[in-house]
Amino acid sequence: MNYTILILPGLGDSGETHWQNYWLQHFDTSEKVTQKDWNNPILEDWLESLTASIEAAEGEIIIVAHSLSCSLINHWSKENKGHKIAGALLVAPADVDSPAHTPEEIRNFAPIPLLKLEFPSIVITSSNDPYISVERAAFLAEKWGSSFINIGEKGHLNSESKLEYWEEGQEILQSLLQIIESNK
Repeated sequence: MNYTILILPGLGDSGETHWQNYWLQHFDTSEKVTQKDWNNPILEDWLESLTASIEAAEGEIIIVAHSLSCSLINHWSKENKGHKIAGALLVAPADVDSPAHTPEEIRNFAPIPLLKLEFPSIVITSSNDPYISVERAAFLAEKWGSSFINIGEKGHLNSESKLEYWEEGQEILQSLLQIIESNK
């Protein structure tokens, strides 16, 4: 793969049994965005860390964002040109606009930007994700200009989902790469 895979964990970071950590081991070109405070996220701080990681990355980037970081990449895209970003997998976006779905400590990420992304993207959700409804995830995908995939009842697609290397996600990543290559 000729892209840097930039892994963006959500609130609390991705534990060692989270599929994102398996992907960090699996893909030679993967790198993780590290945040100053995983448990009390401040949008401006997270944007600063993301910008530094994008600037430091070699070549074109595939974003692999989970949960809160799906909002993060959309906030970043609102203010920055994504010339280095070839595409994005936006996995299990957390509905930061909804107090019923997400905790107070991430409310500073609201409102979720609803602008079309400048790069190909795929939103992946689960039909029983406690942090967003399928309808809301589909709505966000439409606004962002993303393809949309509901992979069934798999929770928040986190450590509790026990996905390990998440082969289904890797197949979706391959389909994103095909979209990127066909757009060149």
